[in-house]
Amino acid sequence: MLRATFRERLRYWFDNTMSRGTTALIGWLAVISLGLILLVTALGLWLTPQEAAEHHGAPGLLWMTLMRALSPGKVASDTGSAPFIALMFAASLGGIFIVSALVGVLSNDLKSRFEELRKGRSRIIETGHIVVLGWSEQVFTIVSELAQAHASDRRSVIAILADKDKIAMEDEIRQFASETGRTRLVCRTGRPTEPTDLDLMNLAAARSVVVLSPQGEDPDAHVIKTLLALAKRPGGHPPVVAAIAESSNMAAARLAGGPDVHLVDSDDTASRLIVQSSRQSGMSVVCMDLLNFSDGEIYLRSDPDFTGMTYGEVLPAYQTATVIGLRRAGAAMLNPPMDTVISESDEIIVIAHDDSMIHLAAGMPSAREESIVLVEHTEQSAERTLILNWNGRGRQVVRYLDGYVAPGSVLDIASDHPDAATGFEGLGNLTVNVKECDTSDRYALDSLGLGLYQHVIVLSDDRYSPGHADTRTLMTLLQLRDMQSSLGERYSIVSEMHDENNRSLAEVTRADDIVISDTVIGLLLAQLAENRHLAEVFGQLFDSGGSEIYPRPAERYVRPGAPVDFASVIESARRRGETAIGYRLAERANEAPHFGVVLNPDKSRPLRLGPGDSVIVLAER
Repeated sequence: MLRATFRERLRYWFDNTMSRGTTALIGWLAVISLGLILLVTALGLWLTPQEAAEHHGAPGLLWMTLMRALSPGKVASDTGSAPFIALMFAASLGGIFIVSALVGVLSNDLKSRFEELRKGRSRIIETGHIVVLGWSEQVFTIVSELAQAHASDRRSVIAILADKDKIAMEDEIRQFASETGRTRLVCRTGRPTEPTDLDLMNLAAARSVVVLSPQGEDPDAHVIKTLLALAKRPGGHPPVVAAIAESSNMAAARLAGGPDVHLVDSDDTASRLIVQSSRQSGMSVVCMDLLNFSDGEIYLRSDPDFTGMTYGEVLPAYQTATVIGLRRAGAAMLNPPMDTVISESDEIIVIAHDDSMIHLAAGMPSAREESIVLVEHTEQSAERTLILNWNGRGRQVVRYLDGYVAPGSVLDIASDHPDAATGFEGLGNLTVNVKECDTSDRYALDSLGLGLYQHVIVLSDDRYSPGHADTRTLMTLLQLRDMQSSLGERYSIVSEMHDENNRSLAEVTRADDIVISDTVIGLLLAQLAENRHLAEVFGQLFDSGGSEIYPRPAERYVRPGAPVDFASVIESARRRGETAIGYRLAERANEAPHFGVVLNPDKSRPLRLGPGDSVIVLAER
């Protein structure tokens, strides 16, 4: 083994000293300055004893040399012998080097510290805040909705931790999120999968945590790793809600998160909503209104006055809130049997514009019997459905659709996607046919014979980026709209998109429904961050089993054009075993943002429902 030389050891020691940062650099500059001053002073005492005596000997010469090193300009006023002036000049030259180096070191240190502050690496000290871990397009929806939910709270705080520049995050939120009002945003740069970075968020004092599924390849691996990092934290963490992109990863995510984590299956939720919207026009608008905080919200309310009453009896009890179900023993029941007796421990599930508006009516409103009609629901018959384009959730869409349609129904899939031809075994009601088709080609669409179908579903093609996929969807919708106009055909059209901003463009196509999948998931995460118990309610709304949301023809409930109030609509629906929650006006079906949907109307406000209008109910098929 070769032994290190003295020179190598010295250099190694020097390198280690320099690597200690700004303090070490300033220390070396101080040593060099001291050496320079002492050297010049000693040479001055030796070479220029007369000038040294004139300046009070060693102390005076030491001070004079120090001043020349710190302020080189003073050398211009020096007088004396040539050796003395040369020594002072040397001290000034050394001072220029030392001072310049010191300024550079301090400047770099300050710059690095400002960069650290800019990145947001300090630990936040908020309490009761909501923490968002990760970054995706859903963050804008979540921030906007949570700010709306806390509009009256001056101390509300949303803290975001993502592997992204702090200033860039703040700029994007200001650009793409709506007004945040009184809610403060605190952004920190870090990796949510690193426990040391999680410490910046003061999770012990947080109200809830939202884990986002990032964009890019294999986003669920990132979410699962974040859940593992949260689970390993000493002292636990507040309630967590997280979005999982692929249903196949749900089991692993549950194992990683544990019992304090509620998982949202993005694929499953979007697939259910697409299928339900294809069956009932306006379904996605109703769900969006229920999920956001600016319209009707869902609340759980305990009211001892209802103990001993039946569910059917309390339906009209609130003047400006609509009863939709009960929560009993931790389980939600939407539209339970009308004779269900309410116990003292039950919670009433209601829709209201704000919790301050949930109050009992002065008296139970009476229904207008002359306006109520009861038209029996017709039996479901076999039908034909067409799916255009394909993506990873297409198979789930097919299987959920199989649970809705009557036996003997046909589903045709038209796409040039390589994965669209397999995986349809075990269906009970549907016969599936796959056709090779470029859905952006007008002639290819004409060859499909769209007049044979009752429903058309346009999926977002996952072979393209979200923006490009939305553009192709818009092109397909425009083609379908033109074909309907020129051929006089009528079939429902439901499309899937990623970007909420494209909805206004898609309105030109007059599609019956547009499902913005990313926005729906963002809204659902925001709701669960506020109240995780609502997961049971929304789970039932999107489930094909039990009661679901149905916009049904108004003439089945009240006489067309007759003066009526919503209390009468509620009573008519109650007699059918259904819960009415609102209505939709056909003449406003193309008017954003509600597209004619009115949820939770005042019970006594007069209205007229004509042909084409719908009553929105919770009912079993």
